[in-house]
Amino acid sequence: MSSATRFRRLGAGAIITATFAATGGSILFSPNQATNDRGGGPALDFIRQKITDPNAVLPSRASQESVLTGASPANPLDILVIGGGATGSGVALDAVTRGFRVGLVEREDFSSGTSSRSTKLIHGGVRYLEKAVFNLDYGQLKLVFHALEERKQVIDNAPHLCHALPCMTPCFDWFEAVYYWIGLKMYDLVAGSRLLHLSRYYSAQESLELFPTLAKKGKDRSLRGTVVYYDGQMNDSRLNVALACTAALAGAAVLNHAEVISFLKDEANERIIGARIRDNISGKEFDAYAKVVVNAAGPFCDSVRKMAKNDAQPMICPSSGVHIVLPDYYSPEGMGLIVPKTKDGRVVFMLPWLGRTVAGTTDSNTTITLLPEPHEDEIQFILDAISDYLSVKVRRIDVLSAWSGIRPLAVDPSAKNTESISRDHVVCEDYPGLVTITGGKWTTYRSMAEDAVDAAIKSGKLSPTNGCLTQNLRLIGGDGWEPSSFTVLAQQYVRMKRTYGGKVVPGVMDTTAAKHLSHAYGTLAERVAAIAQNEGLGKRLAHGYPFLEAEVAYCARNEYCESAVDFIARRSRLAFLDTDAAGRALPRIIEILAKERSWDKTRQKQELENAKRFLETFKSSKNAQFHDGKH
Repeated sequence: MSSATRFRRLGAGAIITATFAATGGSILFSPNQATNDRGGGPALDFIRQKITDPNAVLPSRASQESVLTGASPANPLDILVIGGGATGSGVALDAVTRGFRVGLVEREDFSSGTSSRSTKLIHGGVRYLEKAVFNLDYGQLKLVFHALEERKQVIDNAPHLCHALPCMTPCFDWFEAVYYWIGLKMYDLVAGSRLLHLSRYYSAQESLELFPTLAKKGKDRSLRGTVVYYDGQMNDSRLNVALACTAALAGAAVLNHAEVISFLKDEANERIIGARIRDNISGKEFDAYAKVVVNAAGPFCDSVRKMAKNDAQPMICPSSGVHIVLPDYYSPEGMGLIVPKTKDGRVVFMLPWLGRTVAGTTDSNTTITLLPEPHEDEIQFILDAISDYLSVKVRRIDVLSAWSGIRPLAVDPSAKNTESISRDHVVCEDYPGLVTITGGKWTTYRSMAEDAVDAAIKSGKLSPTNGCLTQNLRLIGGDGWEPSSFTVLAQQYVRMKRTYGGKVVPGVMDTTAAKHLSHAYGTLAERVAAIAQNEGLGKRLAHGYPFLEAEVAYCARNEYCESAVDFIARRSRLAFLDTDAAGRALPRIIEILAKERSWDKTRQKQELENAKRFLETFKSSKNAQFHDGKH
């Protein structure tokens, strides 16, 4: 880029920033501002009581299935949702809280696809803001407004699973420092009342104190300073499971490991009136009737659409995002590193996450598969990219886990590559009775769900008892949770551990374990701690990680955890944090699940084989030895 172009851009940013400041923020509006203050009234209070009732128990999987099988042509569900990712679970929660009879089916497990393989960021999209300014693109600006509004909402509604994270952008010349400072101040201004924390500039010396592994020199240039701004971070699959469980408590019939194999149609008016479903655990098939079906199958939404209409034109342009997990010493706790442009124009980040460091990401065309795998060259690209900005040696041997996720980008026919495709979502009904929601991103799942339910109401001529309530609805475990809640666990519970000889001995509910339980389960953490104490299940599942045996039993009883993979990948994050540690923990996890689910030896052996096959798709360094000394 020429100096003239760079300073013209800088000038444009400065002018817009000055305009924001001069107007006192009066142009800080959101296209959806009018909906921000929806109170909810008695309907919201009633739903909150159901979710926060200390005696509330999730309906069993069998009872959820019986609700679906009981939906007949004469008494159909209002809405049947296909897909248990963030969007599908969000649709189920939105619909049931509007007073509808709702069912949800998911072929694998809640969050088994894209929703568990995200960047873990809840972000407004600072890159879209840059495009909006320099391309004078109001559509991109609307995306940023909208995402920043939803970012704050996601964090507020699940405070135990989400938090604000400072992200550092290194600057190796003064132009970069000024350019990024102005750009991120604009990001603060656009956020308005939904600002997490103000961005700020740090000198080179201050930056190295905050981020000790940051390189002082890079590509023959010296570090001039850094600009730090804030976005949100989450435990994505646990947030997704919380959505599904909250929907179930509110009255939706949610069923994982249940696959739609065909649609039921009313031949008279050519409308979809339900689906034929196979329970993938029992093998049993049944029909579930509904006034409207919502297709929220993520990357697989085209295959669902083709079930309804063979010649349906594809809507999805799948993009592969690869991430790797490295030891905690690569990044300090509580500070991320984001490089807005690598040598090939991609964004690369390195963020602390659940006691380790997650780095990524790639953005390349891919084919849609159930278990995508990262390629070695993609892993190497990430390692090479971050090594340019770090003073420590970046080694392949340090990769504890690596995974690939498929982003279901909605196709723009004029786009030439995945970087230029809009991340906005698309809602359509290209077959009567089948509403499809696709595209978008994790941050905006709630408003995507709202749009899908609005479309379903129109399609089925449904009558809601109230408007959308999800804006101010805390998810299960979030209501009443405080960052200090872990102290109650540390003070009031012990971890009773079974030795190899079978003797049960007490262990300390240390700060690490207490914090983990509090953040993973919110106000329900005491239920898990009680199992650890009262049932002798207080031992850690893997050395160096805070996951307890009690969590396996709790998730089987209270979170529809039906397999070993459900636990290592979605209920805990062990597969994503350390693939080898997950492999070592499997026998004990299966032993506990076998007791909870009455599995015979054949089923236990099958579970072990399935889990090992699953872990093979996470390309860790097999000979990586890692001990963090914390436990």
